[in-house]
Amino acid sequence: MSDNHNTIEHNHDLNATKLLVSALLNVIITIAEIIGGLISNSLALISDALHNLGDSIAVFIAYIAHIISKKDYTDKKTFGYKRIEILAALLNAIILVVIVIFLIIEAIRRFQNPEPIKGLIMFVVAVIGLLANLFAVILISKESKKNINIKAAYLHLFGDTISSVAVILGAVFIYFLGVYWIDPLITILIGIYLLKETYSVLKSVVDILMQGTPKNLDLKKVKHVIEQLPEVDNIHHIHAWNLNDREIHFECHVDLVKDSKVSDTERIRNKIHEILLNKFHISHVTVQYEFNSCDNKNMIHTT
Repeated sequence: MSDNHNTIEHNHDLNATKLLVSALLNVIITIAEIIGGLISNSLALISDALHNLGDSIAVFIAYIAHIISKKDYTDKKTFGYKRIEILAALLNAIILVVIVIFLIIEAIRRFQNPEPIKGLIMFVVAVIGLLANLFAVILISKESKKNINIKAAYLHLFGDTISSVAVILGAVFIYFLGVYWIDPLITILIGIYLLKETYSVLKSVVDILMQGTPKNLDLKKVKHVIEQLPEVDNIHHIHAWNLNDREIHFECHVDLVKDSKVSDTERIRNKIHEILLNKFHISHVTVQYEFNSCDNKNMIHTT
């Protein structure tokens, strides 16, 4: 148990370090792109810089949330601080949406009033941004599949990488063909892509905060499996929700086949817990035992 706990702590520290390194990288990219954007007069580069600035803040928020989530349970916070990562993911998604809307509005203005752009400077700075962003994306890509908070930060960084590629292509067109309108066009396309990617994170976050049934958990199947136990007549008033993006909580009323002593229900509880953990990956279970006492035995309680 101790070795497992140490491994988890090590992974937490490693994830936090990777997030911090990614945030610092983004700050450096932001400074370089703001300077390069002002010199080259490229909106795409400046928009990428602002995007990177927002992402630096977003990744730093993810880092702080990751640290806070490790705090112990207290009598005031009986579930601990695990959900802070969900709030951080929500904040990051909102920041990204605000940045994208601002950039699209600015791009439309540039369409109406195109300005000359120094393509070579734009190209060099964008390449530097691409390499740094690519490193940051690779750094946290594995962890992004396990944690929605890190996934939100990863989306920011991945969006930066895509936008850097687009800015490089735009710089090539501007330098060789003098096609200045491609600069705001790239900005708008990047914005649309990022809005699409952010939607999935927002949807997951809202589902968790609304305590919706976890994705891929079929409550009817859960009910059917538990009711196969010989001691159980039926289960009803079922609730299932995510504490964070990894931990599922479950509660229900269990109507027993016969009236039983409280001490006898321990064996039944162990069976239910084993089924829920092994078949449905549910780690936290609360059960209320009954013997034909509920008038309403619907799976979902209605008033």
